[in-house]
Amino acid sequence: MGTLSWLEAIVIGGLQGVAELFPVSSLGHSVLIPAVVGGSWAQDLDVTSPESPYLAFVVGLHVATAIGLIVYFWRDWVRIVRGLVTSIVRREVVEPEQRLGWLLVLATIPVGIAGLVLEHVFRVYLSRPEPTAAFLVLNGVLLLVAERMRRRSELREPEPVTVPLSPVRVSAGPAGAAHRAAAVPTAEELADRRLAQLPVGRAMLIGAAQIAALAPGISRSGSAMVAGLGKGLSHTDAARFSFLLATPVILAAGVLKVGDLAGPLGDGIRPQILVGSILSGVGAYVSVRFLTRYFETRSLRPFGIYCIVAGLACLAWFQLR
Repeated sequence: MGTLSWLEAIVIGGLQGVAELFPVSSLGHSVLIPAVVGGSWAQDLDVTSPESPYLAFVVGLHVATAIGLIVYFWRDWVRIVRGLVTSIVRREVVEPEQRLGWLLVLATIPVGIAGLVLEHVFRVYLSRPEPTAAFLVLNGVLLLVAERMRRRSELREPEPVTVPLSPVRVSAGPAGAAHRAAAVPTAEELADRRLAQLPVGRAMLIGAAQIAALAPGISRSGSAMVAGLGKGLSHTDAARFSFLLATPVILAAGVLKVGDLAGPLGDGIRPQILVGSILSGVGAYVSVRFLTRYFETRSLRPFGIYCIVAGLACLAWFQLR
């Protein structure tokens, strides 16, 4: 059985938190970096081996990444969970938080089922350097195509008119200020209200797009964003919906295999798992904070170019060495 060095834990742990949310595929990078470095890295960080301690390490990274997302979106998740609870108790789906909660539940079902059925097959047979590099190139092409189609759609359709919020009349004093604060929704609440208006079929299609990320090199957030852009969402809303969708999926993927951490696969590397997980959680929080602002004015194009260049470079390296 292999082991896991401190350097490997630090590099891969930090990489997981960033690459999981950036549309560049964390699994793809976790396969390609060890293959490019070679030596003990290729042996220690082999996701295709059923007895590799790397699998226990990845479990910890996924749980930490999900925690980082929950910390950033905690206000949204409080509203969403409260909406689901009130929806079940009252047997209604009226409020935006109730509808958004059920949309997330329904949109998570396809990728959840696919993950349970196909994860082992994809990991064993496709998580090898050459197929992963090819999938990374494909991921980049899909990002660029989605941006091109989105741009053409914007040229054909008139720019949507933004209707300003009606002014709220309030009385002077602390009571009036409190009323005004309660009456004006935050930007996050407005975004959640827009997402709650998604048709059920469209939301499930965006969620199902994450199934493509079972192939190493295809990004989970990237595939969901591509589907969201294709269904008319803005970059900001597509990114937000993909991050909200990713949270239960990533958390479930880690929790379902958390027993690996306590079993033989975790023996001797639990300190490395802890350090890598902390870096992964912090990286996820910083990444989602950056990306939510980035997509307010920017596009997927730089990430598409990066994936194509990196994938082709890896393919060339594997052929020449």
